[in-house]
Amino acid sequence: QVAIKKMVLQEEMCKELAVNEIVVMRDNRNPNIVTYLDSYLVGAEVWLAMEFMDSGTLCDVLRAVYLEEGQIGAVCRE
Repeated sequence: QVAIKKMVLQEEMCKELAVNEIVVMRDNRNPNIVTYLDSYLVGAEVWLAMEFMDSGTLCDVLRAVYLEEGQIGAVCRE
């Protein structure tokens, strides 16, 4: 199983952000970061194929869990 993140490329800023995200994910392998597999240009979208994580997106997890400042610092450090 893989996860597909779809990014719409409507503005120049979006294109730059998509390229930056691809480069960072491709060049930084870490067991604490979702594994980037490949990317595809589909019409006006870039599709990023990534390791599937069954707990949802990071935003979903952060909305469901309250972290104290020290805990946030520990997560960021890792």
